[in-house]
This record gives sequence, C-alpha cells and structure tokens, in this order.
Amino acid sequence: MNIISLVNQKGGVGKSTTTMNLGAYLVLHGKKVLLIDMDSQANLTTGLGFRPENLEKNVYQAISGKIRLEDAVVTTSLLNLDLIPATPDLAAATIELVETVDREYVFYNAVKVISSKYDFVLIDCPPSLGLLTVNSLTASDKIIIPIQCEYYALEGLKQLLESINLIKDNLKDNIQILGAVLTMFDKRNQLSHQVVKEVRRHFPGHVFDAIIPRNVALAEAPSFGKTILQYAPDSSGAKAYNYLAKEVIIRTT
Repeated sequence: MNIISLVNQKGGVGKSTTTMNLGAYLVLHGKKVLLIDMDSQANLTTGLGFRPENLEKNVYQAISGKIRLEDAVVTTSLLNLDLIPATPDLAAATIELVETVDREYVFYNAVKVISSKYDFVLIDCPPSLGLLTVNSLTASDKIIIPIQCEYYALEGLKQLLESINLIKDNLKDNIQILGAVLTMFDKRNQLSHQVVKEVRRHFPGHVFDAIIPRNVALAEAPSFGKTILQYAPDSSGAKAYNYLAKEVIIRTT
C-alpha cells in the first residue's frame, strides 16, 4: 500500500481538490483508495458531499482515542473511494496533542492498521506545519506537494522542503517526496508559464508532468459534492487529474 500526504504550509494551493480528484482517478484505474481529511476546515469532507455537523464519527475522535480510526470510515458516492471525514472539532486536537507522549506518532499506528485494506491512502493536510501535519507525515511513506502557479511559489516550496528534511532527520528518515504538482495554471498568464519553468529548473525530476489548470468545472464540482470524474469527466481539469493518477501509479509501482 502507499500512504501519501498532500502537504503545503500555504492555503489555497489545491490540496483538497487534488486529494479528492487524484483519489477518484486512482479508483478509475482499478485502485482501492482511502482519503483522510486532516484539516479542520473540512473542505475535503464537504467537497465529497458530507455535512460535518451530521457526522457522528470523524478523524478527531480517532486521534483523541475515543474510537478506532477504521470506525470513522464512510463510503463516498464513488465505488472503492472511502473517506475518514473531518469536522471543525479537529482544531482542538493540536492543543490536546501537545502534552501527549510521542505526540508526533499518535496517528502512525492507527493508519498502519487500516492502510492494509487499501492500495492508496491519501491524507489531506492542514495549511500549516503544526502537529496534525507532522502526524500525517510520520504516518506516510510518501509526499505530494501541490504548488499554485503564483509569484511566491518557489520561495514557499524551499521552506517546505527544509521542514520536510527536519522531519526526515528527526522523526522519520524514510519518507519520500513523490513529487510536486503544479496547480491553478492559467495558460493565458505569462507568470504561470514562468513559475512552471522555474520550479522544474530548481527541482529537476521532482515535478509531475501533469499540470492542473484553472478550470471552472474543478471549482464547481465540490459544491455539488462530486469529484471532477463524476461532475465533468471531459473537462481539462479531469484530463489533468487522470494524467496525474497515471504518473502516481508509475512512480509507486
């Protein structure tokens, strides 16, 4: 199995969008996939059509030790795509974890138990490098970094890589950066083209060929509780995520 965290300390870079749509296309290619929402904003959860306030079991309860992680699994509208949802209560977990023994590994054992049932586990991390993200990374064996095609993208990526190296040196030395995926690409914008060029020049071999475009359908799909595969499978966004899923499968085989 592959346990992959999607991480970037910046918000609004397409982590949740990439998690849900990469998951959908991995399913299309015959994989069984679990998505885990580790962000208290619960965008992944709502984007898949769930209302956090209606969920009796969630990832916060699992982290708090009130339930087993597997008890929080819900099935989505896409066969073989499961979800462990988040609620705003998850924000409290960061405070509660501070005084916990081996606080960086609370999530590790729970994920290892459940991951054997899936080909891929994708963890949508919060937009910070706090304890929830650290727990996600120590539970993972691989990392995907979504990067928005904007002016400060390269600077943010350098900071993130430094933080990941600290985690590798101190907590988990065998975690692998699977790649960076460029998101919100606007082909009409010269800056977008420049960011793609610069990121690939600075990190050769670590950037996926798939580029996720700015796409109306991608923005609309979560409001209908659907992945892009279900909402607009012929859109440019759908084709980009299909290509990304193929690359991920190749890089993890």
